Amino acid sequence: MKNRTSDLLLTAIAPVIWGSTYIVTTEFLPNFSPLTVALLRALPAGLLLLLIVRKLPAGIWWPRIMILGALNFSIFWCMLFIAAYRLPGGVAATLGAVQPLIVVFIAAALLGSRIRFVSVLAAIIGLAGVALLVLTPNATLDAIGVAAGFAGAVSMAFGTVLTRKWQPPVSLLTFTAWQLTAGGILLVPVVLLFDPNIPMPTVGNLFGLVWLGLIGAALTCYLMFRGISRIEPAVVSLLGFLSPATAVLLGWLFLNQALSPLQIVGVVLVIGSIWIGQRADRVSSPATRKDEPVTAT
Repeated sequence: MKNRTSDLLLTAIAPVIWGSTYIVTTEFLPNFSPLTVALLRALPAGLLLLLIVRKLPAGIWWPRIMILGALNFSIFWCMLFIAAYRLPGGVAATLGAVQPLIVVFIAAALLGSRIRFVSVLAAIIGLAGVALLVLTPNATLDAIGVAAGFAGAVSMAFGTVLTRKWQPPVSLLTFTAWQLTAGGILLVPVVLLFDPNIPMPTVGNLFGLVWLGLIGAALTCYLMFRGISRIEPAVVSLLGFLSPATAVLLGWLFLNQALSPLQIVGVVLVIGSIWIGQRADRVSSPATRKDEPVTAT
């Protein structure tokens, strides 16, 4: 029980920090494009971790790491930013919030996990909470933006489940370094094609990049991959609801943005969905869960 609570709390740190991405980007990186920020967030952090671990993939792990890097970073971030550009923030966040629901079914197909009614219910409650947090009455839809938002959610859902399924015989820090580096390398041609002009960074820019790279990528990805290796993917994905909740709260605290009663209800629903999901998983399958990482197949 104590270990599980610690695992949940440590894993929850990652989406909470990710919730700071919006305020850090807008306040410290206003002159950088989203794709450039994504590249500078992933690649330097991955290369730094590689210098620390000094170990490269071998054999079957080369294609697997490239797949995971693409799903968890390259494809996900590209789709996320396309959605953010073409949709109001509330619509984009709500589309991304369908990920926990998708994870439930992908985990059943790839990991043999049971589809529990309570897990689906928890995902729907969390989705409703995110909608109350970020949707506005004048939200508009764009077909390409909607498709990109949904594709990003699917990409991250597959990445979450496959990260659980493919556990290499190396340290978690090495696994994190591999994925971040792969995701960053795959983003290089995208940035060179669509955004080749990277501005000279100021002191404020460097602070933002260091926060997003070392804290918002290296540390958080380590914590998230640790959580995925120890906790059911459906429960881990529910923690992602904390990101939009944190973004709204930070906007209220530091940017003087209004916090309506409906948004407060949304925060309560988000927290409630996480509580319901982890309780259901703990009660339903205590005999089948392992605290150790899953063996690679």
